[in-house]
Amino acid sequence: MPFIQINTSSKSDVENVDLLQKDISKMVADLTGKPENYVMTMIQRDNKMTFAGSDEPCCFINVKSIGSLTPSSMSKSLCELIASKTNINKNRIYIEFIDVKASNWGFNSSTFG
Repeated sequence: MPFIQINTSSKSDVENVDLLQKDISKMVADLTGKPENYVMTMIQRDNKMTFAGSDEPCCFINVKSIGSLTPSSMSKSLCELIASKTNINKNRIYIEFIDVKASNWGFNSSTFG
């Protein structure tokens, strides 16, 4: 049930989207302790974005999960991974962590709670 959505400011920011999505999926599974077969990833490129008044490459990451979020350690790991696989500096990445109630997360015609 972890979901990670990555929005970047240009198509050229991400070198290999498929590989990055797989790396992120595995990382989120490891960081949350949840099975990877429940992890969903989404990368949206070429968004009109600014950060600090500049249109230099930037990124917004949204991480949602039913519990198991540790923002301080997850932020460091995710920023390092994104920076290593793109031309986006760590200081141009924002991350939002959202802990969702199990009853508010649907899957396979039901909810988790």
